Amino acid sequence: MRASDTTHALPPCSNSSVIFRTELAVRWGDLDAFNHVNNTNYLRYLEEARLRWLTTLDGPWMDDHIAPVLASALVNFRRPIAWPEDVVVELFVDRIGSTSFTLGHRILSAKDTSVRYSDGHVVMVWFDSRTQKSAALPDCVRAACTAA
Repeated sequence: MRASDTTHALPPCSNSSVIFRTELAVRWGDLDAFNHVNNTNYLRYLEEARLRWLTTLDGPWMDDHIAPVLASALVNFRRPIAWPEDVVVELFVDRIGSTSFTLGHRILSAKDTSVRYSDGHVVMVWFDSRTQKSAALPDCVRAACTAA
């Protein structure tokens, strides 16, 4: 099925506001034997969007010992992504904790944002490699999450 075949109106994933939005190009190499984007690449698109967002923050969000790690990922695959296509990844905050947060996401068609390819959320935990334990959420991350 091609993205242009049908459009399904889907409810929003969250009541939260979008905190970051970025456009990504689907590459030919992202396709699998069924001629659509392989499911593993959805996670790569989400990772790219998260890193682009983190690099916009005012302040350090990682150092030599403390960095975010992915603790959990949920991706609801709503429809296949064909090539050629550009997608938009939207991120929003679902929950903020002391050492982690839950970041919601949507992957949409850049041409028609009513076409939703996937949605879901990830849990990011700040981790200290010295102590092998979670670390406090950096102030700049907390500020960016609560500003939305």
